[in-house]
Amino acid sequence: MKTSEHGESAEVSELSIEQRGDVLWLTIQRESRRNAINQAVLDGILKGLNHAQGNRNVRAVVLTGAGGKAFCAGGDLQTSDPFTIDRSNPYVAAADLFRRARQLTVPLIARVNGACFAGGMGLMAMCDLAVAAETATFALPEIKVGVFPAQVLGVLHHLLPRRVLYEMCLTGSPITATQALEFNLLNAIGADVDATLNALLERVLNGSPAAMRRGIYMLKKMESMPFEESISFAESQIALFASTEDAQEGIRAFVEKRQPKWVGR
Repeated sequence: MKTSEHGESAEVSELSIEQRGDVLWLTIQRESRRNAINQAVLDGILKGLNHAQGNRNVRAVVLTGAGGKAFCAGGDLQTSDPFTIDRSNPYVAAADLFRRARQLTVPLIARVNGACFAGGMGLMAMCDLAVAAETATFALPEIKVGVFPAQVLGVLHHLLPRRVLYEMCLTGSPITATQALEFNLLNAIGADVDATLNALLERVLNGSPAAMRRGIYMLKKMESMPFEESISFAESQIALFASTEDAQEGIRAFVEKRQPKWVGR
């Protein structure tokens, strides 16, 4: 990755990857197309997530869109055939990206700076946390062009109340950022989306990197487990948390009444 005024950066076709301190920024650079998804965008996000997973200097990942009008308007419908896939391949690129995000053990945060529609809802929903501008809007308008938000539902259905989800899918009508916050689709909204994001990042980056990586791994594994399986899995993880250098440092810092100095191991 090359160096920029903010840190390290690289261009991956129509998505930029830039490290600012401890945070890796992934920005869709298709403002003139409302940051619509194409293969280059999917490839770029995947590249960024792989980099974050293998780099201990990355403490969090922010996913956003360029400009102030759209986070992501979904798939690019202006291509010759936006729904063409290789039918001999059972794995679809967007679904593979959702799978990769599910495996990520670094906090992935959506910075929703404008319209978040269709596949953009999937990108937002695959993130662990999400903040939005007060003017952002959210919609699943696929029904209006004769399709349905199939893949998106894989990462979205557990985030929204059933009645709300069905109404959004069946009508295509948008909801506001305030409504999205009320439905627990977002962690926070603000007039200044960057101030809102930075307030969240400050709290996230204050914790132990080692505990966070192992903790996110545990949270994601336990989400799909029944109670007895999840509690047994948690029992197996306790000793691993306690054996890290961060845990030992955290206990020392608590006893000595000082701020811990995390090493991320």
